Amino acid sequence: MTIEASSETPAATRCGFVALIGAPNVGKSTLVNALVGAKVTIVSRKVQTTRALIRGIVIENNAQIILVDTPGIFLPKRRLDRAMVSTAWSGAHDADLVCVLLDAKTGIDEEAEAIFAKAASVNHEKILVLNKVDLVQREKLLALAQAANERMPFVKTFMVSAISGDGVDDIRTTLAEMVPPGPFLYPEDQMSDAPMRHLAAEITREKIYRKLHQELPYQSTVETDKWEERKDKSVRIEQTIFVERESQRKIVLGKGGATIKSIGADSRKEIAEILGVPVHLFLFVKVRENWGDDPDRYREMGLEFPKG
Repeated sequence: MTIEASSETPAATRCGFVALIGAPNVGKSTLVNALVGAKVTIVSRKVQTTRALIRGIVIENNAQIILVDTPGIFLPKRRLDRAMVSTAWSGAHDADLVCVLLDAKTGIDEEAEAIFAKAASVNHEKILVLNKVDLVQREKLLALAQAANERMPFVKTFMVSAISGDGVDDIRTTLAEMVPPGPFLYPEDQMSDAPMRHLAAEITREKIYRKLHQELPYQSTVETDKWEERKDKSVRIEQTIFVERESQRKIVLGKGGATIKSIGADSRKEIAEILGVPVHLFLFVKVRENWGDDPDRYREMGLEFPKG
């Protein structure tokens, strides 16, 4: 008996890490979420909200694209700032491809110039992504794209609106073609390698920023202390919000506990939508003085503690 080989052999798989770098508030987290098609990183009007390398995982045709959403690159002042910037550049150097994001409305400012200068040392192919193009006239976009490509050799240039999704499919298709051949590194149904406990803490942190972006500075963090999957399929979550001063604790609590109740309701709703099960969320606020100088807190956020 003769067995004939199938004429349709499966396509070889591709898999690679793609780092997104850019100034704060340029839209990296929004682009990651648009590429993945689900929420895997927090998005806030307040800059510098992404502290660790949270990866979104995309399956496109025969390719797995692992997105590294790095902290916004800015001029560091505090120890936490320096840790975030160091993490961002380590993510760029370790990736297979690098996407440099520019805010089309802001253009090439001092921060963008600094990013171009440092990105020149990253020995990977670079892709330019002009984001928020829906806010800029076409003639200005073309001039901006040309100016950016004169400063650095980009293999491709994309013009997108991450918030509306325009142009996102083209980036996804191109990244799938450009990542190197290799086996998938994550299960196909896994969108992100950020543990759910971490993502839940990030969601609560986002709600704090949205509610208190005027009153509360960056000296706050959220930790998920308990995660209990109950027999009725619901999840009980306990989280602690850490601030540095008693005055900040009072701000988070609000009059009669109204503010923290509102934060908790918004966070619980979104966590439940992602998990697909009922969520019981309990929030506590504690003062932890100088947590920004505690090496353990940095490790919990996936950051390396900078000395000095």
